[in-house]
Amino acid sequence: MNFLHNDLGHRKQGEIVEVTLSSGANVRLMDSSNFSNYKNGRQHRYTGGLAKRSPIRLQIPHSGHWHVAIDMQGLRGSTRASVRILPAPLPELREAPLSEITSLVREPEPPAPESNQTIHDVFISHASEDKADLVRPLANELISHGLDVWYDELTLRIGDSLRQKIDQGLANSRVGLVILSQAFIAKGWTNYELDGIVTRSVSGEQILLPIWHGLTKQQVMDFSPSVADKVARSTATHTIQEIAAEITELLESKK
Repeated sequence: MNFLHNDLGHRKQGEIVEVTLSSGANVRLMDSSNFSNYKNGRQHRYTGGLAKRSPIRLQIPHSGHWHVAIDMQGLRGSTRASVRILPAPLPELREAPLSEITSLVREPEPPAPESNQTIHDVFISHASEDKADLVRPLANELISHGLDVWYDELTLRIGDSLRQKIDQGLANSRVGLVILSQAFIAKGWTNYELDGIVTRSVSGEQILLPIWHGLTKQQVMDFSPSVADKVARSTATHTIQEIAAEITELLESKK
């Protein structure tokens, strides 16, 4: 029986075997005992089967000595193959939904707006550099969920006092959404907004929810240890749609 053979040696459970083929073939991942049976035409067990696409990835079921055999049984032609080992995937981080986090679910002091002032569901503090790729799509997604969003493009008008409008937005919003990025850290106005949100969150008047955008945990720690300790979401692990849905669920749970 003709077959291509790759002796993988001792492999750990969970490692990924990636097989790249030039055409469809039978791919079998086997331990030493089953590979011996396979070579001698005896009944054997394996992981894999007919691979109609390439590359194919198979996970090592348990630690031990493993082999990959590639053959064309029942198929026409021939194939070329390459095999490499990928590390085991990291365990999935299962974050608790925002609506189940006690520090967020507690009812904050309701804002006391001035006359003719609107209560906003979400105030978005951000750097203008992040507007196109994140902030504008996130604001639109929140609005599509029926939330009232304070966002400069929607709220500010020619002649408005920027500082006064920010103060009003902060004072009359239930959630302070802070888009933390390299551009945010370098700004002055954004830090003014963040100071206001942090103050209101400590006093129980507002929920602070940081969104990490292109930052590592260490970078956030270097910027603000107190903010790094807050429950947050990251654009590296959550989509805009997922973040908007969680914020909506959080606010609905507080009604």
